[in-house]
Amino acid sequence: MFLTTSVHFLFLVFLGMLSLVLLLIIAVLIYSFYQYRESVQASRWSEVINKRISEVIVYGEEKISADSNFSEASGSPLFRNLFLQKLAESEKKFSGAAQEKLKDLFREYGLQEEALKKLHQKKIHLIAGGIQELTAMNVEDALPKISTFLSHPSAQVYQEAQYAMVHFKGFEGLHFLNSITSKISEWQQLRLLISITHIPENSGDTIKSWMESSNDSVVIFTLKLLRKFQMLSLYSSVIDLLEHPSSEVRIQAVQTLLSLENPSTIAHLMEVYPDQPTEVQKEILRVIKKSKDQCSTDFLKDQLLNTSDSGVKVCAAEALCALEKQDYLAEISQQETTSEELIQIIKYALQEKVC
Repeated sequence: MFLTTSVHFLFLVFLGMLSLVLLLIIAVLIYSFYQYRESVQASRWSEVINKRISEVIVYGEEKISADSNFSEASGSPLFRNLFLQKLAESEKKFSGAAQEKLKDLFREYGLQEEALKKLHQKKIHLIAGGIQELTAMNVEDALPKISTFLSHPSAQVYQEAQYAMVHFKGFEGLHFLNSITSKISEWQQLRLLISITHIPENSGDTIKSWMESSNDSVVIFTLKLLRKFQMLSLYSSVIDLLEHPSSEVRIQAVQTLLSLENPSTIAHLMEVYPDQPTEVQKEILRVIKKSKDQCSTDFLKDQLLNTSDSGVKVCAAEALCALEKQDYLAEISQQETTSEELIQIIKYALQEKVC
């Protein structure tokens, strides 16, 4: 009796498990079918949207005949989000009148609401996408809301917010540099630099405060800003950064000093050279190479012959080549007392010069 009951119970358990598996399979199939339908629909809509965008850019909205497929689909939230995404992507590819036509489309179909809704979502990629779209379509009214994302924990979000601030407000949009603690990536620095077209007068104190920031990436970005706009008045502040704790900041300072083209730059760099880390010393030698300052010849010879670091020797040899000192290098390489390492370094430098 007990055995019969156990077998019956196991059979019921088996049926239950089998039913559960079948339900899961059916659910997966339904979900896959739904995803497939969405994918096919999105593909069709993409063709319709791309066609519409192309026609508007080429012919203008007023010269295009009505598209029933486009009109019917334009009421769908999924279609509108895809349309918005395509407009934002297309905006990056065009400029001038073409860009304005895209923004006209954006306004005509009232897509601003779709973009604004994304700012109230919890998913990071949706928030970042919304900021991108509002920025691309120049919806300046959204700036107060976008500014609240400057302190968002996600880099994807706060970087888009930073870019939006600078896109709309130019130099004034950089106010977040006063308090930012996160690192500004190389790519983000480039985006911000491209967006800044001029620096207002009397902004020296603000820029100087950024050069004193505890955030190294803020200092580095500011140095790039100085190079772009040739802010000669801050030359002495750049000099001070040669004592900065970060080697990366010092390297950027060396590059900035060369860019600012002060006649005393090379002499000063040779003076501070002994106190610099090896990587900064190499950068100083590269800067001397670019400057082709003949006053540095003896200094370079000393680095070539008396330093122990191979990388420094290479930089010194290349700089001497730039100063047209090939005969000197050839003479050194032929001396019996010259080490094999130095001979190879000189050969390398001479070959680079030929190339």
